[in-house]
Amino acid sequence: MENYICKTCGTQFAKTEMLPSSCPICEDSRQYVGWEGQQWTNLRVLQQTYHNEIKPLEPSLAGIGTQPSFAIGQRALLVQAPAGNILWDCISLLDESTIKEIEALGGISAIAVSHPHFYSSMVEWSKAFDAPVYIHADDREWVMRPDPNIHFWEGDTMQLMDGMTLIRLGGHFKGSTVLHWREGAERRGALLSGDTLQVVSDRRHVSFMYSFPNLIPLSAKVVRGIGERVDKIEFDRIYGAWWGMVVDADAKAAVSRSVERYMAALES
Repeated sequence: MENYICKTCGTQFAKTEMLPSSCPICEDSRQYVGWEGQQWTNLRVLQQTYHNEIKPLEPSLAGIGTQPSFAIGQRALLVQAPAGNILWDCISLLDESTIKEIEALGGISAIAVSHPHFYSSMVEWSKAFDAPVYIHADDREWVMRPDPNIHFWEGDTMQLMDGMTLIRLGGHFKGSTVLHWREGAERRGALLSGDTLQVVSDRRHVSFMYSFPNLIPLSAKVVRGIGERVDKIEFDRIYGAWWGMVVDADAKAAVSRSVERYMAALES
């Protein structure tokens, strides 16, 4: 029995004797099956050929990413807080070296994941650090490895701990979520956005898509709703899902500009 991992999206599946027949996450229109067809690996193989890098991004925040890049290539974020550290989003690779480095930073008290494309090996991480995983109940169907440590929260907001709030924005997935870190950005507030708010290459705007790889836009109504919900949050910085994808300052205005730019493009 093996917990197989999809090579294209990086999602780990429940134990099976045979290779899974397909990856529902990749077969969904928001993702894709790899050009060479459905392929699988497992954690032992990843540990032999990949390693994780942990880099400080600002005080009390570190990025965790796999080298060379694997699957979608996102990096996770570790927020260090007095009440306990939070792992935001997840990656497929976990090994003893990574566990030791994170333990030295205070371990992990809770894991929260923005949307199904970043579920990856969240159960492995949960078991290694004895940490609950929080994902929105609207995305329950996309959990490929069920586990009692996964907690499905409902509604539009959930406070993980003082100064750490999960906010459902929807859009990319119905349950797509951001993490509001009140003390981030030198206490001006930071949003950890995954790709619910996709930081784009100019790092002065974000974008909103139903499918990024397949270039399927969201409707004007949905994007306007996201903008209205974000407008109620106080923050000055956005951390996207990949190294370097950060709107460093004036990020709330950047979201507002981005909503208007998106709407104008749809109407032109």
